[in-house]
Amino acid sequence: MRGDGGSLGMSAAVHAALRSWPVTTRDALPLALWSAAEIAAATGGTASGEFQVSGVEMDSRDVRSGDLFVALKGETMDGHRFVDKAFANGAAAALVDRPVEYPHVLVEDTTAALHALASAASARAHAIRIGVTGSVGKTGVKEAIFAALERSSRGGAHRSVRSYNNHVGVPLSLARMPARARYGVFEMGMNHAGEMAQLTRHVRPHVAVVTTIAPAHIENLGSMEAIAAAKAEIFEGLEKGGTAVIPADSEHFDQLRDAAQTQGARILSFGRAGHADVRLLDAIPSANGGSLVTAEMGETRVCFSVAEPGEHWISNALAVMAAVKAAGGDLGAAGLALAEMGGLKGRGARHQLSAPGGKALLIDESYNANPASMRATLRQLGQTPATRRIAVLGSMKELGDFADRFHAQLAEPLAEAKVDHAVLVGDEMRALARHLGKGAHEALAAGLTYAHCDGPAEAIAALEEYGITAGDAILVKGSNSVGLGRLVAHFTGRK
Repeated sequence: MRGDGGSLGMSAAVHAALRSWPVTTRDALPLALWSAAEIAAATGGTASGEFQVSGVEMDSRDVRSGDLFVALKGETMDGHRFVDKAFANGAAAALVDRPVEYPHVLVEDTTAALHALASAASARAHAIRIGVTGSVGKTGVKEAIFAALERSSRGGAHRSVRSYNNHVGVPLSLARMPARARYGVFEMGMNHAGEMAQLTRHVRPHVAVVTTIAPAHIENLGSMEAIAAAKAEIFEGLEKGGTAVIPADSEHFDQLRDAAQTQGARILSFGRAGHADVRLLDAIPSANGGSLVTAEMGETRVCFSVAEPGEHWISNALAVMAAVKAAGGDLGAAGLALAEMGGLKGRGARHQLSAPGGKALLIDESYNANPASMRATLRQLGQTPATRRIAVLGSMKELGDFADRFHAQLAEPLAEAKVDHAVLVGDEMRALARHLGKGAHEALAAGLTYAHCDGPAEAIAALEEYGITAGDAILVKGSNSVGLGRLVAHFTGRK
Protein backbone atom coordinates (compact mmCIF):
# COMPACT_ATOMS: atom_id res chain seq x y z
CA MET A 1 0.00 0.00 0.00
CA ARG A 2 1.31 3.46 -0.82
CA GLY A 3 1.60 5.89 2.05
CA ASP A 4 1.73 9.12 0.09
CA GLY A 5 -2.00 9.69 -0.17
CA GLY A 6 -2.09 8.19 -3.65
CA SER A 7 -4.85 6.05 -5.15
CA LEU A 8 -3.74 3.00 -3.15
CA GLY A 9 -3.48 4.80 0.16
CA MET A 10 -5.92 6.39 2.54
CA SER A 11 -6.27 10.15 2.65
CA ALA A 12 -6.12 12.08 5.90
CA ALA A 13 -9.82 12.80 5.52
CA VAL A 14 -10.64 9.08 5.35
CA HIS A 15 -8.51 8.39 8.43
CA ALA A 16 -10.27 11.19 10.27
CA ALA A 17 -13.67 9.82 9.25
CA LEU A 18 -12.77 6.37 10.56
CA ARG A 19 -11.53 7.80 13.82
CA SER A 20 -14.76 9.74 14.26
CA TRP A 21 -17.04 6.80 13.37
CA PRO A 22 -19.90 6.96 15.90
CA VAL A 23 -19.67 4.41 18.69
CA THR A 24 -22.87 3.33 20.43
CA THR A 25 -23.54 1.28 23.52
CA ARG A 26 -24.57 -1.58 21.25
CA ASP A 27 -20.99 -1.86 19.99
CA ALA A 28 -19.95 -3.13 23.43
CA LEU A 29 -22.53 -5.93 23.40
CA PRO A 30 -21.39 -9.50 22.69
CA LEU A 31 -21.69 -10.95 19.21
CA ALA A 32 -22.76 -14.39 20.45
CA LEU A 33 -26.48 -14.75 21.15
CA TRP A 34 -26.02 -16.25 24.62
CA SER A 35 -23.16 -17.44 26.81
CA ALA A 36 -23.49 -20.22 29.37
CA ALA A 37 -23.29 -17.69 32.22
CA GLU A 38 -26.02 -15.51 30.68
CA ILE A 39 -28.38 -18.45 30.19
CA ALA A 40 -27.78 -19.64 33.76
CA ALA A 41 -28.36 -16.15 35.16
CA ALA A 42 -31.56 -15.66 33.16
CA THR A 43 -33.06 -19.05 34.01
CA GLY A 44 -31.71 -19.62 37.52
CA GLY A 45 -30.03 -22.77 36.24
CA THR A 46 -26.57 -24.28 36.56
CA ALA A 47 -24.19 -24.38 33.60
CA SER A 48 -22.06 -27.47 33.03
CA GLY A 49 -19.20 -25.29 31.78
CA GLU A 50 -18.37 -22.39 29.51
CA PHE A 51 -19.93 -22.21 26.04
CA GLN A 52 -21.62 -19.81 23.64
CA VAL A 53 -24.62 -20.35 21.37
CA SER A 54 -25.72 -18.57 18.21
CA GLY A 55 -29.37 -19.65 18.12
CA VAL A 56 -32.19 -21.25 20.10
CA GLU A 57 -34.26 -24.19 18.83
CA MET A 58 -36.90 -26.50 20.30
CA ASP A 59 -37.16 -29.02 17.44
CA SER A 60 -34.13 -31.29 17.10
CA ARG A 61 -34.81 -31.66 13.38
CA ASP A 62 -34.30 -27.92 12.88
CA VAL A 63 -31.17 -27.57 15.00
CA ARG A 64 -28.23 -25.98 13.22
CA SER A 65 -24.59 -25.70 14.20
CA GLY A 66 -24.18 -23.54 17.31
CA ASP A 67 -27.79 -23.70 18.53
CA LEU A 68 -29.07 -24.07 22.08
CA PHE A 69 -31.53 -26.98 22.08
CA VAL A 70 -34.40 -26.48 24.52
CA ALA A 71 -35.71 -29.87 25.63
CA LEU A 72 -39.36 -28.98 26.21
CA LYS A 73 -41.76 -31.41 27.85
CA GLY A 74 -45.38 -31.71 26.77
CA GLU A 75 -48.28 -33.97 27.64
CA THR A 76 -47.19 -36.66 25.19
CA MET A 77 -43.67 -35.67 24.10
CA ASP A 78 -40.42 -35.13 25.99
CA GLY A 79 -37.68 -33.23 24.20
CA HIS A 80 -35.02 -34.93 26.30
CA ARG A 81 -35.51 -37.99 24.11
CA PHE A 82 -34.02 -36.01 21.22
CA VAL A 83 -30.95 -34.52 22.89
CA ASP A 84 -28.62 -36.94 21.08
CA LYS A 85 -30.16 -36.05 17.72
CA ALA A 86 -29.91 -32.32 18.47
CA PHE A 87 -26.17 -32.60 19.15
CA ALA A 88 -25.72 -34.81 16.10
CA ASN A 89 -27.21 -31.92 14.10
CA GLY A 90 -24.74 -29.46 15.59
CA ALA A 91 -26.19 -28.17 18.86
CA ALA A 92 -23.64 -26.35 21.01
CA ALA A 93 -25.55 -26.85 24.27
CA ALA A 94 -28.92 -27.87 25.69
CA LEU A 95 -31.38 -26.50 28.22
CA VAL A 96 -32.48 -29.54 30.25
CA ASP A 97 -34.14 -30.59 33.50
CA ARG A 98 -31.76 -33.53 34.03
CA PRO A 99 -27.99 -33.88 33.54
CA VAL A 100 -26.79 -34.93 30.08
CA GLU A 101 -23.35 -35.79 28.70
CA TYR A 102 -23.22 -32.66 26.58
CA PRO A 103 -22.71 -28.96 27.43
CA HIS A 104 -25.91 -27.83 29.12
CA VAL A 105 -27.72 -25.60 31.59
CA LEU A 106 -29.67 -27.58 34.18
CA VAL A 107 -33.01 -26.09 35.27
CA GLU A 108 -36.07 -27.33 37.14
CA ASP A 109 -38.56 -26.69 34.32
CA THR A 110 -37.46 -26.14 30.71
CA THR A 111 -40.69 -24.38 29.68
CA ALA A 112 -40.41 -21.90 32.53
CA ALA A 113 -36.71 -21.48 31.69
CA LEU A 114 -37.54 -20.66 28.07
CA HIS A 115 -39.97 -17.98 29.26
CA ALA A 116 -37.30 -16.59 31.59
CA LEU A 117 -34.78 -16.52 28.74
CA ALA A 118 -37.34 -14.65 26.61
CA SER A 119 -37.81 -12.03 29.33
CA ALA A 120 -34.07 -11.59 29.67
CA ALA A 121 -33.69 -11.14 25.90
CA SER A 122 -36.37 -8.48 25.87
CA ALA A 123 -34.85 -6.64 28.82
CA ARG A 124 -31.29 -6.54 27.50
CA ALA A 125 -31.96 -5.56 23.87
CA HIS A 126 -33.76 -2.24 24.44
CA ALA A 127 -35.31 -2.85 21.03
CA ILE A 128 -38.53 -1.24 19.88
CA ARG A 129 -40.95 -4.18 19.83
CA ILE A 130 -43.88 -4.48 17.44
CA GLY A 131 -46.61 -7.06 18.06
CA VAL A 132 -48.83 -8.12 15.16
CA THR A 133 -52.14 -9.97 15.35
CA GLY A 134 -55.36 -10.19 13.35
CA SER A 135 -57.72 -12.70 11.80
CA VAL A 136 -56.12 -12.34 8.36
CA GLY A 137 -52.77 -11.10 7.11
CA LYS A 138 -50.69 -11.08 10.28
CA THR A 139 -47.81 -13.16 8.91
CA GLY A 140 -47.49 -11.11 5.71
CA VAL A 141 -47.73 -7.83 7.62
CA LYS A 142 -45.15 -9.05 10.15
CA GLU A 143 -42.76 -9.96 7.33
CA ALA A 144 -43.26 -6.61 5.58
CA ILE A 145 -42.70 -4.59 8.77
CA PHE A 146 -39.55 -6.59 9.42
CA ALA A 147 -38.29 -6.05 5.85
CA ALA A 148 -38.83 -2.29 6.20
CA LEU A 149 -37.08 -2.02 9.57
CA GLU A 150 -34.30 -4.43 8.57
CA ARG A 151 -33.54 -2.22 5.57
CA SER A 152 -33.52 1.07 7.46
CA SER A 153 -31.56 -0.29 10.45
CA ARG A 154 -29.04 -2.12 8.24
CA GLY A 155 -29.58 -5.50 9.80
CA GLY A 156 -30.73 -4.34 13.22
CA ALA A 157 -34.20 -5.93 13.07
CA HIS A 158 -35.37 -9.28 14.43
CA ARG A 159 -38.60 -11.16 13.86
CA SER A 160 -40.45 -14.34 14.70
CA VAL A 161 -40.02 -16.86 11.90
CA ARG A 162 -42.62 -19.06 10.26
CA SER A 163 -45.84 -18.81 12.28
CA TYR A 164 -44.22 -19.03 15.69
CA ASN A 165 -47.10 -17.14 17.29
CA ASN A 166 -48.35 -19.27 20.19
CA HIS A 167 -47.46 -19.87 23.85
CA VAL A 168 -44.23 -21.63 22.83
CA GLY A 169 -43.38 -19.84 19.58
CA VAL A 170 -43.54 -16.33 21.03
CA PRO A 171 -41.08 -16.89 23.90
CA LEU A 172 -38.84 -18.87 21.54
CA SER A 173 -38.81 -15.92 19.12
CA LEU A 174 -38.01 -13.53 21.97
CA ALA A 175 -35.18 -15.76 23.21
CA ARG A 176 -33.66 -15.59 19.73
CA MET A 177 -33.52 -11.77 19.72
CA PRO A 178 -29.90 -10.55 19.73
CA ALA A 179 -28.76 -8.03 22.33
CA ARG A 180 -27.85 -5.66 19.48
CA ALA A 181 -31.34 -5.68 17.95
CA ARG A 182 -32.90 -2.26 17.39
CA TYR A 183 -36.32 -3.61 16.43
CA GLY A 184 -38.23 -6.81 17.18
CA VAL A 185 -41.34 -7.83 15.24
CA PHE A 186 -43.47 -10.59 16.74
CA GLU A 187 -46.57 -12.34 15.42
CA MET A 188 -49.19 -13.33 17.98
CA GLY A 189 -52.09 -15.71 17.42
CA MET A 190 -54.89 -17.11 19.53
CA ASN A 191 -57.73 -19.64 19.50
CA HIS A 192 -59.43 -18.77 22.79
CA ALA A 193 -60.08 -15.74 24.95
CA GLY A 194 -57.21 -14.96 27.33
CA GLU A 195 -54.44 -16.41 25.17
CA MET A 196 -53.49 -13.10 23.56
CA ALA A 197 -53.24 -11.42 26.96
CA GLN A 198 -50.57 -13.94 28.00
CA LEU A 199 -48.59 -13.51 24.78
CA THR A 200 -48.62 -9.71 24.81
CA ARG A 201 -47.31 -9.66 28.37
CA HIS A 202 -44.32 -11.65 27.11
CA VAL A 203 -43.62 -9.29 24.22
CA ARG A 204 -44.52 -5.99 25.94
CA PRO A 205 -44.83 -4.27 22.55
CA HIS A 206 -44.29 -0.57 21.98
CA VAL A 207 -46.52 -0.89 18.90
CA ALA A 208 -49.48 -3.30 18.70
CA VAL A 209 -51.00 -3.96 15.26
CA VAL A 210 -54.41 -5.51 14.54
CA THR A 211 -54.66 -6.24 10.81
CA THR A 212 -58.36 -7.11 10.59
CA ILE A 213 -61.23 -8.85 12.36
CA ALA A 214 -62.82 -11.82 10.55
CA PRO A 215 -64.65 -15.05 11.54
CA ALA A 216 -61.54 -17.12 12.26
CA HIS A 217 -61.82 -19.26 15.43
CA ILE A 218 -65.49 -18.35 15.73
CA GLU A 219 -66.14 -21.97 16.81
CA ASN A 220 -64.29 -21.25 20.06
CA LEU A 221 -65.26 -17.61 20.55
CA GLY A 222 -68.90 -17.62 19.45
CA SER A 223 -69.28 -14.16 17.87
CA MET A 224 -67.45 -11.50 15.91
CA GLU A 225 -67.53 -9.19 18.93
CA ALA A 226 -65.82 -11.89 21.01
CA ILE A 227 -63.16 -12.31 18.31
CA ALA A 228 -62.53 -8.55 18.34
CA ALA A 229 -62.30 -8.58 22.14
CA ALA A 230 -59.81 -11.46 22.07
CA LYS A 231 -57.62 -9.69 19.49
CA ALA A 232 -57.86 -6.45 21.49
CA GLU A 233 -56.13 -8.21 24.39
CA ILE A 234 -52.88 -7.38 22.57
CA PHE A 235 -53.20 -3.82 23.92
CA GLU A 236 -53.03 -5.07 27.52
CA GLY A 237 -49.29 -5.64 27.19
CA LEU A 238 -48.44 -2.31 25.56
CA GLU A 239 -45.57 -0.40 27.07
CA LYS A 240 -46.57 2.92 28.61
CA GLY A 241 -47.13 5.47 25.87
CA GLY A 242 -47.37 2.71 23.22
CA THR A 243 -49.30 2.88 19.96
CA ALA A 244 -52.26 0.79 18.81
CA VAL A 245 -52.46 0.39 15.03
CA ILE A 246 -56.04 -0.57 14.11
CA PRO A 247 -58.18 -0.91 10.94
CA ALA A 248 -60.34 2.18 10.44
CA ASP A 249 -62.65 0.36 8.00
CA SER A 250 -63.55 -2.44 10.42
CA GLU A 251 -67.06 -2.51 11.84
CA HIS A 252 -65.28 -3.25 15.13
CA PHE A 253 -63.16 -0.09 14.99
CA ASP A 254 -64.90 1.52 17.95
CA GLN A 255 -64.47 -1.63 20.05
CA LEU A 256 -60.76 -1.85 19.23
CA ARG A 257 -60.21 1.87 19.78
CA ASP A 258 -61.94 1.83 23.15
CA ALA A 259 -59.95 -1.22 24.29
CA ALA A 260 -56.69 0.46 23.28
CA GLN A 261 -57.57 3.77 24.92
CA THR A 262 -58.40 1.92 28.14
CA GLN A 263 -54.73 0.87 28.19
CA GLY A 264 -53.59 4.46 27.59
CA ALA A 265 -52.51 3.76 24.01
CA ARG A 266 -52.05 6.30 21.27
CA ILE A 267 -54.32 5.40 18.33
CA LEU A 268 -53.04 5.22 14.74
CA SER A 269 -55.70 3.93 12.34
CA PHE A 270 -55.36 2.89 8.71
CA GLY A 271 -57.77 2.32 5.83
CA ARG A 272 -60.07 4.04 3.36
CA ALA A 273 -62.32 5.71 5.94
CA GLY A 274 -62.20 9.48 6.13
CA HIS A 275 -61.12 9.37 9.77
CA ALA A 276 -58.15 7.06 9.12
CA ASP A 277 -54.77 8.46 10.22
CA VAL A 278 -53.08 6.57 7.38
CA ARG A 279 -55.72 7.01 4.68
CA LEU A 280 -55.83 5.50 1.23
CA LEU A 281 -56.26 8.15 -1.45
CA ASP A 282 -55.78 6.04 -4.55
CA ALA A 283 -54.70 2.59 -5.67
CA ILE A 284 -53.92 1.84 -9.32
CA PRO A 285 -53.19 -1.69 -10.61
CA SER A 286 -49.57 -2.02 -11.75
CA ALA A 287 -48.15 -4.08 -14.56
CA ASN A 288 -46.69 -6.74 -12.26
CA GLY A 289 -50.07 -7.51 -10.70
CA GLY A 290 -49.55 -5.37 -7.62
CA SER A 291 -50.67 -1.81 -6.97
CA LEU A 292 -49.39 1.77 -6.99
CA VAL A 293 -50.72 3.27 -3.76
CA THR A 294 -51.09 6.88 -2.68
CA ALA A 295 -51.83 7.47 1.00
CA GLU A 296 -52.17 10.46 3.29
CA MET A 297 -50.38 10.37 6.65
CA GLY A 298 -51.29 13.56 8.45
CA GLU A 299 -49.65 16.39 6.52
CA THR A 300 -47.53 13.92 4.53
CA ARG A 301 -48.57 12.25 1.30
CA VAL A 302 -46.71 9.11 0.26
CA CYS A 303 -46.76 7.13 -2.99
CA PHE A 304 -45.34 3.62 -3.13
CA SER A 305 -45.65 0.32 -4.95
CA VAL A 306 -47.02 -2.91 -3.46
CA ALA A 307 -45.67 -5.99 -5.20
CA GLU A 308 -48.22 -8.40 -3.73
CA PRO A 309 -51.46 -8.57 -5.73
CA GLY A 310 -54.96 -8.21 -4.30
CA GLU A 311 -57.08 -5.62 -2.54
CA HIS A 312 -56.20 -7.12 0.84
CA TRP A 313 -52.55 -6.24 0.31
CA ILE A 314 -53.43 -2.59 -0.17
CA SER A 315 -54.92 -2.63 3.33
CA ASN A 316 -51.94 -4.62 4.62
CA ALA A 317 -49.57 -2.03 3.15
CA LEU A 318 -51.35 0.79 4.99
CA ALA A 319 -51.00 -1.18 8.24
CA VAL A 320 -47.27 -1.63 7.54
CA MET A 321 -46.81 2.10 6.91
CA ALA A 322 -48.67 2.93 10.12
CA ALA A 323 -46.57 0.48 12.16
CA VAL A 324 -43.28 1.73 10.72
CA LYS A 325 -44.31 5.31 11.44
CA ALA A 326 -45.27 4.40 15.02
CA ALA A 327 -41.93 2.64 15.52
CA GLY A 328 -40.00 5.65 14.27
CA GLY A 329 -38.81 3.79 11.17
CA ASP A 330 -38.05 5.04 7.68
CA LEU A 331 -41.15 5.31 5.48
CA GLY A 332 -39.01 5.34 2.34
CA ALA A 333 -37.47 2.01 3.34
CA ALA A 334 -40.97 0.69 4.03
CA GLY A 335 -42.06 1.66 0.52
CA LEU A 336 -39.07 -0.13 -1.00
CA ALA A 337 -39.73 -3.22 1.11
CA LEU A 338 -43.37 -3.37 -0.03
CA ALA A 339 -42.27 -2.98 -3.65
CA GLU A 340 -39.92 -5.95 -3.32
CA MET A 341 -42.04 -8.33 -1.21
CA GLY A 342 -42.41 -11.78 -2.68
CA GLY A 343 -45.16 -14.23 -1.84
CA LEU A 344 -44.47 -16.40 1.21
CA LYS A 345 -44.66 -20.18 1.12
CA GLY A 346 -48.30 -21.12 1.70
CA ARG A 347 -49.30 -17.46 1.77
CA GLY A 348 -49.28 -16.20 -1.78
CA ALA A 349 -46.11 -17.69 -3.28
CA ARG A 350 -46.47 -17.93 -7.06
CA HIS A 351 -45.06 -20.81 -9.07
CA GLN A 352 -44.74 -21.23 -12.82
CA LEU A 353 -45.65 -24.78 -13.83
CA SER A 354 -44.65 -26.45 -17.06
CA ALA A 355 -47.78 -27.33 -19.00
CA PRO A 356 -48.65 -28.43 -22.55
CA GLY A 357 -48.16 -25.38 -24.74
CA GLY A 358 -46.31 -23.24 -22.20
CA LYS A 359 -46.65 -22.24 -18.55
CA ALA A 360 -49.41 -22.26 -15.94
CA LEU A 361 -49.53 -20.24 -12.73
CA LEU A 362 -50.03 -21.85 -9.31
CA ILE A 363 -50.82 -19.53 -6.38
CA ASP A 364 -49.92 -21.19 -3.08
CA GLU A 365 -52.27 -20.08 -0.27
CA SER A 366 -52.29 -23.51 1.33
CA TYR A 367 -51.26 -22.51 4.85
CA ASN A 368 -54.48 -21.02 6.21
CA ALA A 369 -58.04 -20.08 5.33
CA ASN A 370 -61.09 -18.41 6.78
CA PRO A 371 -64.15 -16.86 5.11
CA ALA A 372 -62.57 -13.41 4.73
CA SER A 373 -59.26 -14.65 3.31
CA MET A 374 -61.07 -17.08 0.98
CA ARG A 375 -63.09 -14.24 -0.52
CA ALA A 376 -60.01 -12.03 -0.83
CA THR A 377 -57.91 -14.62 -2.63
CA LEU A 378 -60.77 -15.68 -4.91
CA ARG A 379 -61.20 -12.01 -5.82
CA GLN A 380 -57.48 -11.90 -6.58
CA LEU A 381 -57.81 -15.03 -8.75
CA GLY A 382 -60.60 -13.33 -10.67
CA GLN A 383 -58.29 -10.40 -11.42
CA THR A 384 -55.45 -12.65 -12.58
CA PRO A 385 -55.14 -12.89 -16.38
CA ALA A 386 -55.72 -16.50 -17.40
CA THR A 387 -57.28 -18.67 -20.10
CA ARG A 388 -58.87 -20.80 -17.36
CA ARG A 389 -59.17 -20.29 -13.61
CA ILE A 390 -59.03 -23.28 -11.28
CA ALA A 391 -59.67 -23.14 -7.53
CA VAL A 392 -58.49 -25.95 -5.23
CA LEU A 393 -60.25 -25.10 -1.96
CA GLY A 394 -59.71 -26.94 1.31
CA SER A 395 -61.98 -26.88 4.35
CA MET A 396 -61.95 -23.87 6.64
CA LYS A 397 -61.52 -25.05 10.23
CA GLU A 398 -62.72 -23.78 13.62
CA LEU A 399 -66.02 -22.41 12.32
CA GLY A 400 -68.20 -24.64 14.51
CA ASP A 401 -71.93 -24.32 13.89
CA PHE A 402 -71.23 -21.63 11.28
CA ALA A 403 -69.21 -24.01 9.07
CA ASP A 404 -71.91 -25.10 6.60
CA ARG A 405 -73.11 -21.55 6.04
CA PHE A 406 -69.65 -20.06 5.50
CA HIS A 407 -68.61 -22.85 3.14
CA ALA A 408 -71.80 -22.66 1.08
CA GLN A 409 -71.39 -18.88 0.77
CA LEU A 410 -68.21 -19.41 -1.23
CA ALA A 411 -70.37 -20.09 -4.29
CA GLU A 412 -70.79 -16.35 -4.79
CA PRO A 413 -67.08 -15.42 -4.89
CA LEU A 414 -66.43 -18.45 -7.11
CA ALA A 415 -68.92 -17.05 -9.60
CA GLU A 416 -67.58 -13.51 -9.33
CA ALA A 417 -64.04 -14.77 -9.98
CA LYS A 418 -65.27 -16.60 -13.10
CA VAL A 419 -63.72 -19.86 -11.90
CA ASP A 420 -63.93 -22.60 -14.53
CA HIS A 421 -63.29 -25.58 -12.27
CA ALA A 422 -63.18 -26.10 -8.52
CA VAL A 423 -61.64 -28.99 -6.58
CA LEU A 424 -63.23 -28.99 -3.11
CA VAL A 425 -61.26 -30.83 -0.44
CA GLY A 426 -62.33 -31.96 3.00
CA ASP A 427 -65.51 -32.86 4.86
CA GLU A 428 -66.62 -29.27 5.51
CA MET A 429 -66.47 -28.52 1.77
CA ARG A 430 -69.40 -30.90 1.26
CA ALA A 431 -71.69 -27.98 2.14
CA LEU A 432 -70.37 -26.01 -0.85
CA ALA A 433 -70.56 -29.10 -3.08
CA ARG A 434 -74.21 -29.62 -2.05
CA HIS A 435 -74.99 -25.97 -2.73
CA LEU A 436 -73.41 -26.13 -6.18
CA GLY A 437 -75.13 -29.45 -6.77
CA LYS A 438 -78.54 -27.80 -6.61
CA GLY A 439 -77.81 -26.63 -10.13
CA ALA A 440 -79.46 -23.25 -9.92
CA HIS A 441 -76.55 -21.08 -8.85
CA GLU A 442 -75.00 -18.39 -11.01
CA ALA A 443 -71.64 -20.16 -10.80
CA LEU A 444 -73.03 -23.25 -12.51
CA ALA A 445 -74.86 -21.13 -15.04
CA ALA A 446 -71.52 -19.54 -15.90
CA GLY A 447 -70.04 -22.96 -16.67
CA LEU A 448 -68.32 -23.87 -13.39
CA THR A 449 -67.56 -27.56 -12.96
CA TYR A 450 -66.44 -29.06 -9.67
CA ALA A 451 -65.28 -32.19 -7.89
CA HIS A 452 -65.32 -33.03 -4.19
CA CYS A 453 -62.39 -34.93 -2.63
CA ASP A 454 -61.78 -36.27 0.85
CA GLY A 455 -58.08 -35.39 1.04
CA PRO A 456 -54.99 -34.08 -0.79
CA ALA A 457 -54.11 -37.36 -2.53
CA GLU A 458 -57.54 -37.54 -4.12
CA ALA A 459 -57.34 -33.83 -4.96
CA ILE A 460 -54.01 -34.36 -6.76
CA ALA A 461 -55.62 -37.09 -8.84
CA ALA A 462 -58.68 -34.93 -9.56
CA LEU A 463 -56.55 -32.00 -10.76
CA GLU A 464 -54.41 -34.29 -12.90
CA GLU A 465 -57.56 -35.76 -14.43
CA TYR A 466 -58.92 -32.29 -15.19
CA GLY A 467 -55.58 -31.40 -16.73
CA ILE A 468 -53.37 -28.31 -16.45
CA THR A 469 -52.72 -26.42 -19.67
CA ALA A 470 -50.82 -23.31 -20.67
CA GLY A 471 -52.44 -20.11 -19.44
CA ASP A 472 -54.21 -21.69 -16.45
CA ALA A 473 -54.22 -19.87 -13.10
CA ILE A 474 -54.64 -22.27 -10.17
CA LEU A 475 -55.41 -21.08 -6.65
CA VAL A 476 -54.70 -23.55 -3.82
CA LYS A 477 -56.15 -22.45 -0.49
CA GLY A 478 -57.33 -24.16 2.68
CA SER A 479 -56.64 -24.56 6.37
CA ASN A 480 -53.20 -26.03 7.00
CA SER A 481 -54.57 -29.22 8.55
CA VAL A 482 -56.22 -30.15 5.24
CA GLY A 483 -52.73 -30.77 3.86
CA LEU A 484 -52.93 -28.95 0.53
CA GLY A 485 -49.23 -28.15 0.86
CA ARG A 486 -48.76 -31.71 -0.39
CA LEU A 487 -50.65 -30.84 -3.57
CA VAL A 488 -48.50 -27.73 -4.06
CA ALA A 489 -45.33 -29.77 -3.52
CA HIS A 490 -46.53 -32.40 -6.00
CA PHE A 491 -47.16 -29.98 -8.83
CA THR A 492 -44.19 -27.71 -8.19
CA GLY A 493 -41.77 -30.59 -7.65
CA ARG A 494 -40.68 -29.11 -4.32
CA LYS A 495 -40.23 -30.93 -1.01
